[in-house]
Amino acid sequence: MNSRELLLQATALLKNAGCDTPRLDAEVLLMHAWGIDKTALIIRMLDEAPADVEKSFQTLLARRQQREPVAYITGEKEFWSRTFRVDANVLIPRPETEHLIEELLKRFTDPLKRYRFCDIGTGSGCIACTIACEFPNAEVVATDISKSALTIASGNAESLNVANRIAFKHGDMFSALDNQTDPFDAIISNPPYVSRDEMEALEPELNYEPRAALTDEDDGKKYLSTLLNECHHWLKPGGYIMVETGLCGLPKPPKNLKISDSYSDLAGMKRGGVYQYKPR
Repeated sequence: MNSRELLLQATALLKNAGCDTPRLDAEVLLMHAWGIDKTALIIRMLDEAPADVEKSFQTLLARRQQREPVAYITGEKEFWSRTFRVDANVLIPRPETEHLIEELLKRFTDPLKRYRFCDIGTGSGCIACTIACEFPNAEVVATDISKSALTIASGNAESLNVANRIAFKHGDMFSALDNQTDPFDAIISNPPYVSRDEMEALEPELNYEPRAALTDEDDGKKYLSTLLNECHHWLKPGGYIMVETGLCGLPKPPKNLKISDSYSDLAGMKRGGVYQYKPR
């Protein structure tokens, strides 16, 4: 069976399994099994796949038919045009989270300045590592309650050659910063914001991701409220806190935070807020 026939068969199977992008998923899995890129796949479209490649592809395909995310099957996901290693211990980086990087770049326009940034709930480290890459003189602190997530994040930092400028801290929310004395120019976070009620309606792929990274088991605003109400202890006057959100929206901020901006995704859904710390 040549590559084209393999892909047609796989696409049909994934479509029947309910996958949203069956053809793309099939191509990614075949490229991964074969160890080739898209150009090479196109060139070999009429070639018969080696037996070991076809066997590996069928194994990967079976996992995807069970709705396991492609990123966990291949072990990687792109974020801000960089490749990050991921597994089931961390949330899969999403395009919506890139808006946080955009908002940061809007407000901190000198890439060579020695800023101090903090990423609360770093997961795969996609935010912290991207910030360190975009600001080569910045110091970054990245926290997570999961030691397994911090292992993944620190590995990604090593791969991107920014590990020497990121301090990874273990702890729940701001408790990981108890020994921090120097305030930050900005705190960035993509916290768990899916409400408990929303979880049941999510696509099957989400069942593979760490539940604690998705939901606060409440109304979705629990961690967002903690971030907004406690961030002033670690922010410079005039500093910013930037948070991602979802259907739950944004909680009312304390009086010492002034809304600088809120932003939406391409579908028009509110996805985050940017606040500036103004000491009273």
